[in-house]
Formats: sequence, structure tokens, C-alpha cells
Amino acid sequence: MKYLQGLVFLIATSVGVSNADTIYDESRDRNIPIEITYPQENEGCRKKSKCPVALLSAGYGVSHLKYTFLANQLNNLGYLVIAIGHELPNDPPLSTIGNLFETRSENWRRGAKTLHFVKSNLSERLENYDFDNLLLVGHSNGGDISSWLGNESKPYVKSLITLDHRRVPLPRDTNIKALSIRASDFPADKGVLPSASEQNNSCVVKIPESRHNDMSDFGPKWLKDKINLLVRDYLQGRSCSAIKKA
Repeated sequence: MKYLQGLVFLIATSVGVSNADTIYDESRDRNIPIEITYPQENEGCRKKSKCPVALLSAGYGVSHLKYTFLANQLNNLGYLVIAIGHELPNDPPLSTIGNLFETRSENWRRGAKTLHFVKSNLSERLENYDFDNLLLVGHSNGGDISSWLGNESKPYVKSLITLDHRRVPLPRDTNIKALSIRASDFPADKGVLPSASEQNNSCVVKIPESRHNDMSDFGPKWLKDKINLLVRDYLQGRSCSAIKKA
């Protein structure tokens, strides 16, 4: 029966369909919550012309279902979006003491394994979508998880967008493009963001008067609109200097 979990969402693939379910990782005995939303031009997604895929990771304590503003924007840009819930009831809480890079690494490592499993599992069933050239998107701890996987040199990770992640360094791999959208209330840890000389393939944009905790559906409309504008410009290939002027 566990294998059947997650197959329901494959029944409906029409434009605008949203499917919340779980997929089962037998190797870790782990039911992973997901929600899939399809690109607006879904009819054009074929094996010979696959549509792009984004894996969206929520911030710690925020439901993966609460980033619809961003998922809808990615759908409008042609992406299949898979929003993923990383924290399960039996998981240990996110550490708040000690060297946080060390004490939270177990969480990020587990999350990276989940992203890899989702990619491997769904690529076999959603054959009209390009899981070999993934966009990873994550808010806060979800951005740390995405950055952790990006630093593992997986050839399928091609691009990364983080919303104010603070702990795990953005990949410096020149094969991975990265955009990090920053809030105004908390700084990132030292070494997380690339220096000016390291930003050849990455872009860091700070949104004035924005708050870390508002970068989800719970945030104000102006902030969600600004995030979507930056994401659109980035994915449409605009230069970092042009993105910063948006």
C-alpha cells in the first residue's frame, strides 16, 4: 500500500492542477509530504520537449503549502513545481545552541537526501518534465537545504534561488547559477554569501524594509510581488545589475 501513496497525483495532469500527497522513501521509512503544481502551458510538455522542474523547500516551521505566490509565478514561467515538506513529527527539532553550522548539519543533510529522493522517484513517473536540469528554491532553512545539495556537486542541479537563507554557503560551482534574495532584518553568517569577486555566476539582491519571516504566503503583497519580479527577471536571463534595478 505504501508504494501506492503518491500515485494519485499522476491521474490529473491538466493545466492548473494542484496535487498534495506523500511519497514513500522505503530506504528511510519516510513519508514525504509534497504538492505538485503544473505549468500554465502544460500541454506543451512532452518527452522530446520537456518542461523545467523546480523543487521548492519551505522554511522551518512553515508549511510547504504556504508558498503558493511563488509556485504560481514559477508555473507561469513554465515550471513544474514540487513543494516539499522536510520536517516530520518524529524528526529532532532544529538546533538552537552551539555552532549552528555543526549542530544543524544533520537537518540539512537529511533534507538534501529528501530532495535527491524526490528527484529520483518522480523523474521515473513524470516523463514530460526535465529532472536532469533542476532549479532548487528554498526559504530560510529550506534555502540552507537547497544550498547543501548544491554543494554536493550533483550534475542535475543547475540553478538555485534562496529566500534569505543564512547558514549554508551558496555553491561557488561555476556550473550552478544562483540568486539569493535577502531580507533586511538578519545578516547571513560569514562566508554564506559570495564576495563581489565570487559573484561571477551568482546574484545577491537585498530588499529594503523586508523581513525574513514574511517571505511566504503570510507576508505582505508588496514583498511577494517584489520577490516574484526578481525571480522572473532572474529566470528570464537578465543580468544581475539589471535585476538589482528592478
